[in-house]
Amino acid sequence: MTNLESIGDDLLQAARGLQEETIELRRSIHAEPEIGLQLPVTQAKIVEALTGLGLDITLGESTTSVVADLDTGRPGPTVLLRGDMDALPLTEDFVSDFQSRRQGAMHACGHDAHVAMLAGAARLLSEHRGELTGRVRFMFQPGEEGYHGARYMIEEGVLDGVDRAFAIHVVTTMPNGMIATKGGPLLASADDFQITVHGRGGHASAPHLCTDPIPPAAAMVGGLNSIVSRDLDPTQSAVLTVAHINAGTTNNIIPASAFLEGTIRTFDEHVRSRIHAAVERVAVNTAASHGCTCSCVVNSGYPVTVNDDEQAQLTGEVATALLGADLFQVSAQPAFAAEDFSYVLNRVPGAMAMLGVCPADVSPAEAAPNHSNFMRVNESALYNGIGLYAAMAMVG
Repeated sequence: MTNLESIGDDLLQAARGLQEETIELRRSIHAEPEIGLQLPVTQAKIVEALTGLGLDITLGESTTSVVADLDTGRPGPTVLLRGDMDALPLTEDFVSDFQSRRQGAMHACGHDAHVAMLAGAARLLSEHRGELTGRVRFMFQPGEEGYHGARYMIEEGVLDGVDRAFAIHVVTTMPNGMIATKGGPLLASADDFQITVHGRGGHASAPHLCTDPIPPAAAMVGGLNSIVSRDLDPTQSAVLTVAHINAGTTNNIIPASAFLEGTIRTFDEHVRSRIHAAVERVAVNTAASHGCTCSCVVNSGYPVTVNDDEQAQLTGEVATALLGADLFQVSAQPAFAAEDFSYVLNRVPGAMAMLGVCPADVSPAEAAPNHSNFMRVNESALYNGIGLYAAMAMVG
């Protein structure tokens, strides 16, 4: 494996040399976004980009994933590099030559850039095969946006024999080309809850003949929002948001039921389980105090994304050696977004890093954020990502 001292201008220059084809692939994927676990068009573009590189390519059985192994034939660790493939259910409103051609689908989280950078890294590493030992595994993963795609790939053996793992996520609200990461919790768990309050409907002019579910549903919003401030240690962080509430059909009918749902985000498994229990307690008891019953379901989503401390430190050292100290920073605090790369990091030591892709014509504070219908990627940063992916596979 390559030493840190030898990483720098030559590798970055080689990554820069792949910029044109990387942008071309990214724009091709951006124009034809696909959602979920079945992404046949994206899969075909990835396979085409990897063909001829001397990689052992395996296609997924339960999803349209792509796993490509670069085997050097020399003893050494197996390093996994991951890029996610799927788009979001969103209509793109930013006009460009490669604007999404599919209504209601958009690469608004930069996964098109992740795929393109990882494919570029595969080409770069295949050309530097003689400098590597062990094996590099390229994990192209569908279904990150709520479909648990990483879990399907793990079940099919993507982590078999893997010693460490690394991933990059682009962020439009970070300075262009900047790399950031930290050890420990980086991104939150993401759970959701659904509560249905059951009452007895009737005429709105005679509420005494009904059991109105709307007052307890309204009271639940306040009660649920108080969980973070009253059930948790003030030094612990969490978010609980009631994001959807629905009841009734018109002005003179008391409905038989009311529905509300929301999200729970935490950085700690103990806090997570405590909030789960508190949501059910508040829901059941608030409904009962108004003479209603309720059904409450809390669904566990992605776990907390926890970077291995040593791998996060290695990422910082590699990024500094590759790009210079000015383009690396330690993240001040974790973010409440969630990632299914958490499933990988629960199994093997590894790290995720953020790559700033702020458009050149705005400041990070003004940039349309990830998941926006106006989200844009500054493509000039893509070779930084290619270089970092490759360097993380090359270091011992």
